[in-house]
Amino acid sequence: MSEDELIPVDAEVDEGAVAEVLAHGEVELLGRMPWSSNATFLVEARLEDRSERAIYKPHAGERPLWDFPDGLYRREVAAYELSAQLGWEVVPLTIEREDLEHGVGSLQRFIDADFEQHYFTMLEDESLHPQFVRMAVFDFVSNNTDRKGGHCLIDVNEHIWGIDNGLSFHAEFKLRTVIWEFGGEPIPQPLLDDLQRLVDEGLSSPFDRLLGTFERDALRTRARALLREGELPIDETGNRYPWPLV
Repeated sequence: MSEDELIPVDAEVDEGAVAEVLAHGEVELLGRMPWSSNATFLVEARLEDRSERAIYKPHAGERPLWDFPDGLYRREVAAYELSAQLGWEVVPLTIEREDLEHGVGSLQRFIDADFEQHYFTMLEDESLHPQFVRMAVFDFVSNNTDRKGGHCLIDVNEHIWGIDNGLSFHAEFKLRTVIWEFGGEPIPQPLLDDLQRLVDEGLSSPFDRLLGTFERDALRTRARALLREGELPIDETGNRYPWPLV
């Protein structure tokens, strides 16, 4: 598996322009997303002659959890920052914004995906496996506790995105994911090189406000563990699956 096999994001998407619209545009709520445990809204941001749809997750709409600190929306932003720092484009552009209808929360670029597809249907296409390997590595490093099959979206360019990353980055290892088919396989060298760079350079400055000290330390520890092992882990317990699976 080579670096060339990792399908790049749509070159037509100007992420800087999208970020400008999400950060400064006027935001209109279009509706509430179904089947979400926390308040999640589809919105449209408009700035001059440009508009972008996004997913808005307000802090005020989060249900308290006994095993996660308050402020899951920050973890949505942290997942994007990790994806961006690694250069993997696993998580859609996600920012924090305060001046919205329901208060501070995360805004994530909406992915116009084939919503009939999910991990288990896409797994049948072997050409997509390199992207799932990359996502499996990302989820291990970010300690994603809720990678359901429906949290894997495929866009018109067959680029796979991971959404709903709020339950990530806990200091205690809590990985739960549906992506176990690649356990025991070697991690491609380009991905290892990116992890090594992350370990050597440290986390970028946004993580200082998005995650706690122990969470940041644990993130780098997980990256070092993958570098040391050089392969994806195997779930020997059979218990590290989210529910429901999709």
